[in-house]
Amino acid sequence: MKLAARIAQVPASMTLAIAAKAKAMKADGIDVLGFGAGEPDFDTPEHIKAAAKKALDEGKTKYGAAAGEALLREAIARKLYRDNQLAYNAENVLVCNGGKHSLYNIFQTFLDPGDEVIIPAPYWLSYPEMVKLASGVPVIVQTDLSENFKITPSQLKQAITPRTKFFVLNSPSNPTGIVYTPAEIRALANVILDSQVWVISDEIYEKTLYDDAEHLSIASLGRELFERTFVSNGFAKTYSMTGWRVGYVAGPVEEIKAMTRLQSHSTSNVCTFAQYGAIAALEGSQDCVTEMLSAFAARRKVMLDYLNAIPGLECPQPDGAFYMFPSIRKTGMRSMEFCDALLASHQVAAVPGIAFGADDAIRISYATDMDTIRKGMERLDDFVRSRLA
Repeated sequence: MKLAARIAQVPASMTLAIAAKAKAMKADGIDVLGFGAGEPDFDTPEHIKAAAKKALDEGKTKYGAAAGEALLREAIARKLYRDNQLAYNAENVLVCNGGKHSLYNIFQTFLDPGDEVIIPAPYWLSYPEMVKLASGVPVIVQTDLSENFKITPSQLKQAITPRTKFFVLNSPSNPTGIVYTPAEIRALANVILDSQVWVISDEIYEKTLYDDAEHLSIASLGRELFERTFVSNGFAKTYSMTGWRVGYVAGPVEEIKAMTRLQSHSTSNVCTFAQYGAIAALEGSQDCVTEMLSAFAARRKVMLDYLNAIPGLECPQPDGAFYMFPSIRKTGMRSMEFCDALLASHQVAAVPGIAFGADDAIRISYATDMDTIRKGMERLDDFVRSRLA
């Protein structure tokens, strides 16, 4: 059967493809070291699992409200006020099937054919594809290592046209790990205020910050920005709940109602008992977050030291998330060629930068154990040196 035009133009997720290839090699008994997956390697904290089990025992297994359980929406609103100084109520919140689904809902609800969405590159690989699926036009703005992979106010201003509907802001960033400083967020906000553009602020990594990095939600910078921003977030990264598929979007009430209508005809409610685990995540002890962050910080230092000692690679220090995005341009190889050869010859799985709009880099996740990191970086070192010899 002939594919619909909207799906024919969308490639499969390259991160999932790399992970599947690495798993297949492992199944064949090959010692593959995987650095592709964007998920914490820790188990979901016990108090979160216990809350979901309790909900199961209490019969929380039926259909629920399409917008999410009232108790969870209220807990999310409290979190957004407590952590981000955003005065939302429960009616401003839609609970979705993961943070990815919240973004998909936004684009499907508000984009008309030809509407433009500004996306700084490197970008999370699903942004442009979701825009295309909604008949929108992704407008990719290239950033580079010299600007620490951050879009500048002048770049943003130049990219805005009468067709621009949204600007996607992801801080901390996947794939680079960069974090926009509060001053940089304010400078971008000033450009937005001079336009009619809305902001989609993807804050899924907001709790994964290192050293003195500070997260500032652009929606907190005044009433006008608050009313023109969708805040997307979830539980996958902070609480190691990737498989639970619970995320959310917060925004103006009427726009949230419109997205809820869409969700009511697509997925209906998010898994009911999983939502009670999410409540426990927000309202229970946050010691688990601190413990995971401490482990990530130690891994980050080790991986960065290895990468910066490899000739031919150049890697900026990430201030958030759990990814490295080293440049491979000095090797003379493009990212797909590099990653295919690295996996075949040294059994190390990384994600080609072309998936994120940067063909001269690769993404390496340090959401894995320290032993794997050390072995993998030694193999990467040997691979690069062999190519430069």
